[in-house]
Amino acid sequence: MYAGFLKPLSDFLIASVVLLLASPVLLVLIILLAIFNQGSIFFFQDRPGKHGKVFRVIKFKTMNDRKDANGNLLPDEVRLTKVGKFIRTTSLDELPQLINVVKGDMSLVGPRPLLVKYLPLYNARQARRHEVKPGITGWAQVNGRNAISWEQKFEYDVYYVDNLSFALDLKIIYLTVLKVIKRSDINTQGVATTIPFTGTKENNT
Repeated sequence: MYAGFLKPLSDFLIASVVLLLASPVLLVLIILLAIFNQGSIFFFQDRPGKHGKVFRVIKFKTMNDRKDANGNLLPDEVRLTKVGKFIRTTSLDELPQLINVVKGDMSLVGPRPLLVKYLPLYNARQARRHEVKPGITGWAQVNGRNAISWEQKFEYDVYYVDNLSFALDLKIIYLTVLKVIKRSDINTQGVATTIPFTGTKENNT
């Protein structure tokens, strides 16, 4: 009953209320990003949702589009603005995803929606992360986030799928708040963005 009815209902209600209450903050962030990103405010990207159905995720854009003399984008760490870095380390870049929650594409809690190109790289167990809606935060995010390996993240995702409950969701939300306050596990050490997933050696297990 919780997973099929109460969870999606609470997702819609909570996301709607938070969006309304956070609207002044969202307005300030939009203005700052418009200035520092030179017009680019939002980041849109196709991501796989429940059962692999693709939807368009929305986040605040934390990097500008600066290019080198050959027209290629500069490295991520160069394009990450000061405002963008603050927004990312405080997880404020995730706020627009509340719109995805209201639309029903995502949940407040669930496995993070990753890239579409990763779909054929999952083994059978890892692919089970798509048995539920993706979330703004999840069990993997409160157990290491970007400081752990992809394989560890997927194990946490599958654990969540198998143990989804109101109590576990509450625990994840509480631990997420602590993570945000401490600003911990934002990125893998030494890189500005997450290292891409290239598949697991034994891809058929």
